[in-house]
Amino acid sequence: MKIAIGQYVPGNSALHKADPRTKFILTLVYMVAVLMSKSYVSYIASAALLAAAFICAHINICKILRSLRPLIIMMAMTVVLNIFFYGGTTVLVSFWKITVYKESVYFALKMLLRVILLVLASSVLTYTTTSVMMTDGLESLMSPLKKIHFPAHEIAMIMSIALRFIPTFSEETERIIKAQTARGADFDSKNIIKKIKSYIPIIVPMFVGAWRKADELAMAMNARCYRGGEGRTKYRMLRFTYIDAVLSVITCALLAAVVIANKFV
Repeated sequence: MKIAIGQYVPGNSALHKADPRTKFILTLVYMVAVLMSKSYVSYIASAALLAAAFICAHINICKILRSLRPLIIMMAMTVVLNIFFYGGTTVLVSFWKITVYKESVYFALKMLLRVILLVLASSVLTYTTTSVMMTDGLESLMSPLKKIHFPAHEIAMIMSIALRFIPTFSEETERIIKAQTARGADFDSKNIIKKIKSYIPIIVPMFVGAWRKADELAMAMNARCYRGGEGRTKYRMLRFTYIDAVLSVITCALLAAVVIANKFV
């Protein structure tokens, strides 16, 4: 089974059973720990915890890494920009007006690791949480803002719908590419102008399909008399359990370890 970013993977693991509010908060804590990391030891510890999370959720890590293919261009740009625009003192390569420093290469690698870990951390949340539970968790976390008339339910619904349709649009894009390839479209051309032009037949059907799906979703919600979150009840009530306590301790321990490791850099 191919796993796309944003797709929910059914399971019965501890991560699947954990409260979505806990997963939201701990994902933010994990991201803070990654952003605070300054040494490779911190990154290795963060990656180990992430690998343990995927193993706990019974999700194949190789399939997860393959799902990062759409982000390769962004990652490559991150590495290139940091290599050529981050300064340093130890020169590795000097050509014409271009100088590559040893410190810039190390910094670029750290930024690449940071991007990968942040994307995979957010993926753990979407892989183990249904769109309904995600909506309920977000709404619960933002419920104090309702006192100032903040549309917590509507915002949570929009975010969960957006995440829900990421794998759908990804699969539709692949179908369109295969259909255009069968019609003679060349997506492997080395000419950058021809390559850009070849993607125009993909963008137009994608926008048309997005509008069609949005219209169908709006009609379905109207047919079910959806009128927002006012007075709505929930089939499943959110409760904190010992699983949430264990996950909180582990994630907070990682944050503390990162803070301590940074002092020795």
